[in-house]
Amino acid sequence: MPRIAIYPGSFDPVTNGHLDVVRHAVHLCDKLIVSIGIHPGKKPLFTTEERLAMVREVFEPIAKAAGCQFDCSTYDNLTVTAAKAVGATIMIRGLRDGTDLDYEMQIAGMNETMAPDIHTVFTPASVAVRPITATLIRQIAGMGGDVSAFVPASVAKSLKAKLAG
Repeated sequence: MPRIAIYPGSFDPVTNGHLDVVRHAVHLCDKLIVSIGIHPGKKPLFTTEERLAMVREVFEPIAKAAGCQFDCSTYDNLTVTAAKAVGATIMIRGLRDGTDLDYEMQIAGMNETMAPDIHTVFTPASVAVRPITATLIRQIAGMGGDVSAFVPASVAKSLKAKLAG
């Protein structure tokens, strides 16, 4: 039976931190599905279609190089429901620090109660990407700052174009 993992998030935008998680995740499963959560109460900078394109462009080559199948999707319900819908038995979550761990442990516990067959796997962030958050990236870029050290080159270009227009 293939090991299918889901890596959920908003990916608004894709960061080097997300890239770090995917670099680890592709070695833990046979198929990785990066799934973008769509929340009606949130107003993302990038459209769903733009985020899907970023996810494909940045993550698909990494999965392919590792021999891992790749797909991306969206969901607008519980993450465990989305995981079940794609046949995932692994949920990938990145951890930057102890605050992330506390929060993610609470979510993992709730998810395990709702879906005991889906196992949360935490991947610790590499030192270089620990301070990176999509929120900080949007703030820095929105104020004209250079975010090229924190996001893939194609994402930096997309951010610049998005904020210029």
